[in-house]
Amino acid sequence: MARMALAAMVSLWIIPISILVNRIVPEPYMDEIFHIPQAQCYCRGGFSTWDPMITTPPGLYYLSLGYIASLFPVMWFAKVVQSFPDLCSVAVLRSTNGVMAILCSVILYDLIRFLRPGIGEKKAMVYAMVMALYPLHWFFTFLYYTDVASLAAVLAMHLACLKRHYWVSAMLGALAILFRQTNVVWMMFVAADGAMNYIEDFNRRDGVQKDQRPFVEESDALTNKRSGTGTSTMRRRRIKGSSKDASLSNSETDNNATYQTQGFIDEIRDIVLRLWWLKREVLTAFSPFIVVVVAFLAFVIWNGSIVLGAKEAHTVSPHLAQMLYFGLASAAALAPVHFTLKQAGKLCQWLMKTRILGLLQILVALTIGLMIVHFFSIAHPYLLADNRHYPFYVWRKVIQAHWSMRYLLVPVYVYSWFSIIIILATAMVLIPAPLIEFRYFTIPFYLMLLHSRVSDNLSWLVMGILYIFVNIFTMAVFLFRPFHWDHEPGTQRFIW
Repeated sequence: MARMALAAMVSLWIIPISILVNRIVPEPYMDEIFHIPQAQCYCRGGFSTWDPMITTPPGLYYLSLGYIASLFPVMWFAKVVQSFPDLCSVAVLRSTNGVMAILCSVILYDLIRFLRPGIGEKKAMVYAMVMALYPLHWFFTFLYYTDVASLAAVLAMHLACLKRHYWVSAMLGALAILFRQTNVVWMMFVAADGAMNYIEDFNRRDGVQKDQRPFVEESDALTNKRSGTGTSTMRRRRIKGSSKDASLSNSETDNNATYQTQGFIDEIRDIVLRLWWLKREVLTAFSPFIVVVVAFLAFVIWNGSIVLGAKEAHTVSPHLAQMLYFGLASAAALAPVHFTLKQAGKLCQWLMKTRILGLLQILVALTIGLMIVHFFSIAHPYLLADNRHYPFYVWRKVIQAHWSMRYLLVPVYVYSWFSIIIILATAMVLIPAPLIEFRYFTIPFYLMLLHSRVSDNLSWLVMGILYIFVNIFTMAVFLFRPFHWDHEPGTQRFIW
């Protein structure tokens, strides 16, 4: 019932805004000029035709075909259309993402309920609605881009793996890769997370084999000896979202953070040893993921690149500055949590506790940040040439406002990274990408937020209000503030 209510509420803004967008911008715009003709070609049965400018696999087009096929009998019977290709209009193709956005909100609800069992239905609905309003996800709901379907597939894959449905999760992972190749990294992240859950489940069951008991006892004894507690580091690290965890006091949270920092090496050792001793069981259970990864690697070798088209403009590059941008963008999206006096006070409190060690860590982080900004900042030609994207203005008006500006931003980047715990797999997705696109941050942002302990109702309320204002502004500028280029005909619009 809660899922249906959530879907209905999300539909209340998706349907009218979709109608408005299609009325004001009826023709394909930006990347839609590639995606929509390709999908329409598939609608006509031209599966052997491919636009060489399209870099992503055809997953979105196949999804649209299935979606349109479900609509066609009703539309044909009502005499709205006479043939299947007639239904593949710009508006209908765009509505694919509207449906996926509604599905995405329901998946977010299920993930929140699973990761935080103590949370109530109403609060989970509110959290899911706020997350559905995240500006980068919200905006591309109304255009024919791959972002929304890609996010839905990754979240569904994550949920299936958390529920121990590994075959289903792997199939959803393959689907996610068909939407966007870099989702192979998120599939590996989900599989790794699932493997650690599998080990914990295995050790909790009564059927632990005798030849494994000495290892378990030795590993736990080592962990307990170093941590001074009767619970293993790995088990305490797992954030399951119980009501007890959600209500941790500030002092308990600080102590737990200190404890996690001190036991990090022991934790890694514990995980590696357990994976080694249970390698046969783990490999058997997660063989579907291995099959998908091997198939993907075979495709990359055959294709000669991870992208399908425009390979010269999307070469892999060491764009380490992407991680700095992601840290700041994510912290800014969670400004009511990270950029507050309370959070700054926690950082100062941590510095006072750790003293020399904490100061040394910050100095090292600042040094690395300065080196990354100096040596590994890439200005992609697309970024410099296209003033229809917000990153163009961030780069020109902020980062490049003065030669010293990009260095002065390093302390802000470092603060953002110290304020949030980021998933390691994020680096594998963002660093190889030379082009700065806020859209690339969407999936890691959602995974970070889902696994965070943000439970303050006021923070969620402020975030929701902030997202609504940003969405109104960006959509209003997109629809009602068009402009024209002197060197090219047509109407141009600002877009994320």
